[in-house]
Amino acid sequence: MIKINPEKDALVVVDVQNDFCPGGALAVPEGNRVVPVINGLAPHFKHVFYTQDWHPASHISFKEQGGIWPPHCVADTKGAALHPNLRLDFEKAVQVKKGVEPDKEAYSGFQRTDLAERLRKANIKRLMVTGLATDYCVKSTVLDALKAGFKVIVVKDAIRGVEVKPGDSAAALDEMTRAGARVSRFSDII
Repeated sequence: MIKINPEKDALVVVDVQNDFCPGGALAVPEGNRVVPVINGLAPHFKHVFYTQDWHPASHISFKEQGGIWPPHCVADTKGAALHPNLRLDFEKAVQVKKGVEPDKEAYSGFQRTDLAERLRKANIKRLMVTGLATDYCVKSTVLDALKAGFKVIVVKDAIRGVEVKPGDSAAALDEMTRAGARVSRFSDII
């Protein structure tokens, strides 16, 4: 059982946005299934941080610009909005926009953002990471969090992968574990 320390632990919600959920421009299979788990976790945390892809229409990751992805999470569109059933305390939760520069890719919530600084300012030592997609933005966020010196627990039933190739999510979880992350389930945390 993992006991949450309200002063030292933070919940990190990665990219639970409409475009990454069923019906979205870059839908993660069953991406919407993370929402009830995150909603169950969130009230137990004093500190909640959530990332959002927030791309300009001409973002380098888009196929039209030579990237590999269809246009997704374009700033100020319905696709970039958080899933409508996601229940965070938005009065307290801290938003982190990423991928905002047209010529820079950013999978990690730490890449070209002030997330590490904000976490340190709040005296956070350990992160419980949830969200989409396991094999891209979750993995990159977890690996960067570990490099920045944070302890990390990946909440397995609160993540889903895009699975460009079958097995990508399992490989990502293995890589995160080898780097020092712990993988757990919602039922082991609360």
